Amino acid sequence: MDFEKIIDLVKSARNIIAEQSELHIETKGEADFVTAVDFAISDFLKAELQALTPEIGFLSEEEEGKISDACWILDPIDGTTNLIYGYNLSSVSLGLYINGEIIFGVVYNPFTDELFTAEKGKGAFLNGKRLQVSSRQSHEALIEFGAECTHKENAEKNFRLACEIFCHCVDLRRICSSALDLCYIAAGRIDGYFEKLLKPWDIAAGSLILQEAGGRISDFAGEPLQFALPSSVIAGNTATFEYLLQTIKKHEV
Repeated sequence: MDFEKIIDLVKSARNIIAEQSELHIETKGEADFVTAVDFAISDFLKAELQALTPEIGFLSEEEEGKISDACWILDPIDGTTNLIYGYNLSSVSLGLYINGEIIFGVVYNPFTDELFTAEKGKGAFLNGKRLQVSSRQSHEALIEFGAECTHKENAEKNFRLACEIFCHCVDLRRICSSALDLCYIAAGRIDGYFEKLLKPWDIAAGSLILQEAGGRISDFAGEPLQFALPSSVIAGNTATFEYLLQTIKKHEV
């Protein structure tokens, strides 16, 4: 498969965003939005991917569907709220899922023109430069915290956990694009990430990029990620991952 063609398709999102004169925001639920940009990118990539790889299925945040043994998993805009507010930390995230694992991933921030890519067994890259996670220990770490903004009924429990981690590490961050969170760990910009509930399209591409950069990722129980259903996520370099896993296990009992 020509992954360079796939990457070029994903980068076309920059032009699609520029062509949208209005966002046409719709509300899907509490603090959960979708825009015309999300739909336009999803429709474009679905058509192009099906033309290039008709034998591979397609799963996107913006349409109903189930995962198949060979499937593209797309989040057309990961960080839609960031897009709406002009925060410019949003990404297009596309992963290729084959027989239970992600074998290719691309995450593209069209506002910064940063392109994160990985092919299984071949390393992870940012604009062609190889990535490696940091070697910082957990007490030196910057850690991303996913607050479940669409499930505020869990806020007290989530922030109790976040408070313990905050008091141990250097600081917590809230990027609010799960795909970028994982890529930023891969790039050594941050050192860990945790969130209770994420969808397959939030983490498919980023999980491979992270692992190919030497990072570790699992659900809250320490089990490998699965992509058929929503999942909790812990990610980080080795030291921070182990710290987060043990700390979260205490809170999850």
